[in-house]
Amino acid sequence: MLPQETVRKKRDGGTLTGEEIKAFIAGFEGEKVTEGQVAALAMAVFFNGMSRTETVALTEAMRDSGDVLDWSDIDRPVVDKHSTGGVGDNVSLMLAPIVAACGGAVPMISGRGLGHTGGTLDKMESIPGYSVTPDNATFRRTVREVGCAVIGQTGRLAPADKRFYGIRDVTATVESIPLITASILSKKLAAGLQGLVLDVKSGTGAFMAKEEDARALAKSLVEVANGAGLKTSALLTDMNEALASAAGNAVEVRNAVDFLTGKRQDPRLLDVTLALSAEMLALAQLAPDSAAGRKAAEDALASGKAAEIFGRMVTALGGPVDFVERMDAYLEPSPVIVPVKARAAGTVAAVDTRGLGLAVVALGGGRTRPQDPVDHAVGLTDLVGLGMKLGAGDPLCLVHARSEAAAEEAARMVEAAYSLGEGAVNVGPAVIDRFG
Repeated sequence: MLPQETVRKKRDGGTLTGEEIKAFIAGFEGEKVTEGQVAALAMAVFFNGMSRTETVALTEAMRDSGDVLDWSDIDRPVVDKHSTGGVGDNVSLMLAPIVAACGGAVPMISGRGLGHTGGTLDKMESIPGYSVTPDNATFRRTVREVGCAVIGQTGRLAPADKRFYGIRDVTATVESIPLITASILSKKLAAGLQGLVLDVKSGTGAFMAKEEDARALAKSLVEVANGAGLKTSALLTDMNEALASAAGNAVEVRNAVDFLTGKRQDPRLLDVTLALSAEMLALAQLAPDSAAGRKAAEDALASGKAAEIFGRMVTALGGPVDFVERMDAYLEPSPVIVPVKARAAGTVAAVDTRGLGLAVVALGGGRTRPQDPVDHAVGLTDLVGLGMKLGAGDPLCLVHARSEAAAEEAARMVEAAYSLGEGAVNVGPAVIDRFG
């Protein structure tokens, strides 16, 4: 089956068969399909779309391009969650130990920061010694004995997706819903999950800024995942402001530990974390419904069991044995901390959340090139949210920077991201809708 004929068929608006898609993806190995042909197919799909059947076939073909994990030796339901990315979204750090505390197994294979959004792996690497690339035996042992492990994608997990995505990233075809769907789900299917909950974000800090686009993506993800045999549901959540009151790497880890220990729990972050935990527990049949799942998640937090499991996971993957108790001794502080002050009194009427994420990137907390190192110490904390009333000179946030110059640049970006107005502001719910 010639790859150029597959490209031609999709270019002309045809529907590809499962065999044609499978053969095209199989051609990635040994470079039998060229980068130009991959780029051409991506552009054809971008303009002509894919049916659900085609998208399922593409997802399964990319899953089967590498290893598929088998968790049959674990006597717990194996479940996971995926977020489409946001600012101050450290949910994974709390959700994995919460679900593990309630009886689930969570082999969470996460990613690095992308564009203005933070990456779970970059956050976890703020912890000295923590390995996001453990050997397979350590990974499996941690999931089996602790209940959860947050690590990165191995080279043999859906390798076709890695090549496909790299080409899409430089050919302006990232935004295609069928290709996004196949990229996300191929890795989750390869992880050997029994259940998956998706956090699809909408708003100024989301890749899908428009709610209708986020809804379309959530619908596609749920239908394709279930079509591929993976029980899946999705929550549509709001990203019109940072989810946590911190954005960065070490600062979000500190926020997560404070959350788990009950020292501080940002209200919107709590709502989203509990809603996703409840959905996962219901999907895994560890709770009869999401209401019971939420109660179980609340109990896991209040009892301290989730915090204990987080600490055990950190230790099992190479981090300090007393990290939860002494995190300030291990998380690197930034040498410069300055407040960004409101120039006038008013109510926070709008937030360019993407702008806040870019401020973190400008500080060095994200990447402008894939090979760039990440400064784990920098970021933003004490971010004010929508509807908050401020006086002139009140802080919008604190900037944690490596230098005074970097702090000044980030402060300008933060100031530009906030719009202050008069009167009350209607702040919408953190969880907007459910799919599946």
